[in-house]
Amino acid sequence: MNVDFTRIKPYGDTMNDGAVQLSFSLPVPCGEEAREAARRLASQMGLEEPQVYHMADLGENFTYFIVYGACIHTVDFSSIRVPKVDSKQMDYYRINQFIRERIGRKVVVIGACTGTDAHTVGIDAIMNMKGYDGEYGLERYPEMEAYNLGSQVPNEEMLAKAMELNADALLVSQVVTQKGVHIANLTNLVELAEAEGIRNRLLLICGGPRINHEMALELGYDAGFGPGSLAPDVASYIVHELERRIREKAKAR
Repeated sequence: MNVDFTRIKPYGDTMNDGAVQLSFSLPVPCGEEAREAARRLASQMGLEEPQVYHMADLGENFTYFIVYGACIHTVDFSSIRVPKVDSKQMDYYRINQFIRERIGRKVVVIGACTGTDAHTVGIDAIMNMKGYDGEYGLERYPEMEAYNLGSQVPNEEMLAKAMELNADALLVSQVVTQKGVHIANLTNLVELAEAEGIRNRLLLICGGPRINHEMALELGYDAGFGPGSLAPDVASYIVHELERRIREKAKAR
């Protein structure tokens, strides 16, 4: 199959048919006028022959829609360059071996959902001993000292713990993103670390459903991990970056 990577568009039943499915809500009462509003909106989005396949009354003059159509737009896939975490992936056993052989001491990692965020699913998947999706969490790594502080942890408290334990890395999970609260909270942690004079001593890593590596770098973090990230992804980055910094310090002496 020959694919033109300079003109990629959605694929449904046949190549380049542009088939897509959208779902959204509108603040209008459910009815045929609402159906037509959804169809016209999809058309303005760039869908050919949009059809409203499902419409449901959400109450209080809100209506939910599922719309099918054919996208007329294409994207040049060959030109896309996305910043990604650059570290060699290792498994649980290799990571612990790497720490013993290349770092020579236990790596101290602190994780938390900070600010008002009370959703611990993400940080638990990375930190908790039982782990997630067949991968152990960092608490089980014998060459790591992992501390999961839980949810709604003030940034000041997390930094105080980092100084108390002489932490190597802080992992911040942010699930709540309404009105950009995750941006403000993540930015505040960086500013506090800089004010305390410990920013350069720490690896700052953030993660969550709306987080990616590019965003993390823009906010002043060392790395960002999005949906689907597992403990070995994060641990591999931490140990490789720590080892790199240790080598740089040794050269500078």
